[in-house]
Amino acid sequence: MTQSLKARLAAKPILLAPGVYDPLTALLAVKAGAEALYVSGAAISYTRLGQPDIGLAAMTEVADTVLVIRDRVATPLIVDADNGHGNALNMQRTMRLFERAGANALQIEDQSYPKRCGHLAEKRLVTTAEMVGKIAAAADARHSAETLVIARTDAIAVEGFAAAIERAGRYAEAGADALFVEAPGSREQLAAIAEALGGRLPLMANMVEGGRTPMMAAAELEALGFALVIFPGGVVRAVARAAEDFYATLLRDGGSDAFRNRMFDFDTLNAVIGTPEILALGKHYEGDA
Repeated sequence: MTQSLKARLAAKPILLAPGVYDPLTALLAVKAGAEALYVSGAAISYTRLGQPDIGLAAMTEVADTVLVIRDRVATPLIVDADNGHGNALNMQRTMRLFERAGANALQIEDQSYPKRCGHLAEKRLVTTAEMVGKIAAAADARHSAETLVIARTDAIAVEGFAAAIERAGRYAEAGADALFVEAPGSREQLAAIAEALGGRLPLMANMVEGGRTPMMAAAELEALGFALVIFPGGVVRAVARAAEDFYATLLRDGGSDAFRNRMFDFDTLNAVIGTPEILALGKHYEGDA
């Protein structure tokens, strides 16, 4: 991306950020043409911990993940920062750690503990005032004004649609760079979000296969007025399904031959991750030896 993330969100077409959880998924998404990537807290919980998205991934575990992804790709990273991993002071530390690790935007939410995936039931919220303070704290702690604060509200499921719009408006006033109203339950609610808030800041939508929000393509969301759409956990659902089938085949047959047409072979995977180029670079630094 030749322009900043902030500038890209103000431009057309809508920015589609695939979800990633490690350097390999990040590299594959970039090779497929992604302009930005979404480092998903849920995907990290699923893959690194084998646990649900209920706030078990620590701030440092997410920061470490961002760091190794940034070491492999230069593409802008939008990072799921949960609820800042605590109060406003924790939010500031989260901002500093994630920004130094390579984040270009932090998405923060107004859930309290125990927090959970936005498409699970029984969420709890902090007060609007506390979230406003966290947004200000995050903005104050960032090193660069180009590091964005994306403010998310989970209020639809807890306080209702009107309250969610009210909260999002307050978060815009507090200094957020983009807004994310999580888990609208219909296309009509998505349209109403865009109508109420689209003139204030860039809007983000979240597409979760099997979640509470109806699945829509990026172009449809752009037509409504959204500037950014993420597909955060789709890759994990795809990989998990493929892995389940692979292991079942392997344990059934005692070998992997029946699965070979659904997987990279050794040389192809090495070509994808750039092994020949990396080895050639090593030889370059060895000189004539």
